[in-house]
Amino acid sequence: MKNEITLKVSGMSCNHCKHAVESALKKLAGVISAEAFVKEGKVAVSFDSDLVDKKDIIRTIEETGYDVEGE
Repeated sequence: MKNEITLKVSGMSCNHCKHAVESALKKLAGVISAEAFVKEGKVAVSFDSDLVDKKDIIRTIEETGYDVEGE
Protein backbone atom coordinates (compact mmCIF):
# COMPACT_ATOMS: atom_id res chain seq x y z
CA MET A 1 0.00 0.00 0.00
CA LYS A 2 1.32 3.45 -0.95
CA ASN A 3 2.05 5.86 1.90
CA GLU A 4 3.63 9.28 2.15
CA ILE A 5 5.45 10.83 5.08
CA THR A 6 7.35 14.05 5.68
CA LEU A 7 10.06 13.94 8.32
CA LYS A 8 11.89 16.81 9.99
CA VAL A 9 15.61 16.24 9.46
CA SER A 10 18.40 18.30 10.98
CA GLY A 11 21.95 18.60 9.75
CA MET A 12 21.28 19.09 6.04
CA SER A 13 22.97 22.26 4.82
CA CYS A 14 23.78 21.90 1.11
CA ASN A 15 23.06 20.13 -2.16
CA HIS A 16 25.48 17.35 -1.20
CA CYS A 17 23.33 16.68 1.89
CA LYS A 18 20.19 16.65 -0.26
CA HIS A 19 21.72 14.20 -2.72
CA ALA A 20 23.11 11.93 0.02
CA VAL A 21 19.74 11.56 1.76
CA GLU A 22 17.73 11.13 -1.45
CA SER A 23 20.18 8.57 -2.87
CA ALA A 24 20.24 6.49 0.31
CA LEU A 25 16.45 6.42 0.52
CA LYS A 26 15.97 5.57 -3.15
CA LYS A 27 18.14 2.46 -2.65
CA LEU A 28 15.60 1.06 -0.18
CA ALA A 29 13.27 -1.51 -1.71
CA GLY A 30 9.78 -0.04 -1.60
CA VAL A 31 10.73 3.65 -1.72
CA ILE A 32 8.89 5.19 -4.65
CA SER A 33 10.28 8.70 -4.32
CA ALA A 34 12.28 10.79 -1.88
CA GLU A 35 12.85 14.54 -1.93
CA ALA A 36 14.89 16.48 0.60
CA PHE A 37 14.23 20.17 1.21
CA VAL A 38 17.40 21.62 2.70
CA LYS A 39 16.05 25.07 3.63
CA GLU A 40 12.97 23.61 5.30
CA GLY A 41 14.90 20.76 6.96
CA LYS A 42 12.41 18.19 5.72
CA VAL A 43 12.37 15.00 3.68
CA ALA A 44 9.25 13.82 1.86
CA VAL A 45 9.07 10.10 1.11
CA SER A 46 6.53 8.11 -0.86
CA PHE A 47 6.78 4.38 -0.21
CA ASP A 48 5.09 0.99 -0.40
CA SER A 49 4.38 0.00 3.20
CA ASP A 50 4.25 -3.67 2.18
CA LEU A 51 7.98 -3.48 1.39
CA VAL A 52 9.42 -0.85 3.74
CA ASP A 53 8.28 0.90 6.91
CA LYS A 54 8.83 4.23 8.61
CA LYS A 55 11.47 2.77 10.95
CA ASP A 56 13.56 1.63 7.96
CA ILE A 57 13.31 5.10 6.41
CA ILE A 58 14.34 6.83 9.65
CA ARG A 59 17.22 4.40 10.20
CA THR A 60 18.49 5.02 6.66
CA ILE A 61 18.45 8.80 7.13
CA GLU A 62 20.28 8.47 10.46
CA GLU A 63 22.85 6.05 9.00
CA THR A 64 23.52 8.66 6.31
CA GLY A 65 24.54 11.07 9.08
CA TYR A 66 21.46 13.20 9.75
CA ASP A 67 19.07 13.37 12.70
CA VAL A 68 15.34 12.77 12.37
CA GLU A 69 13.59 15.02 14.87
CA GLY A 70 10.46 14.17 16.81
CA GLU A 71 10.62 10.43 16.15
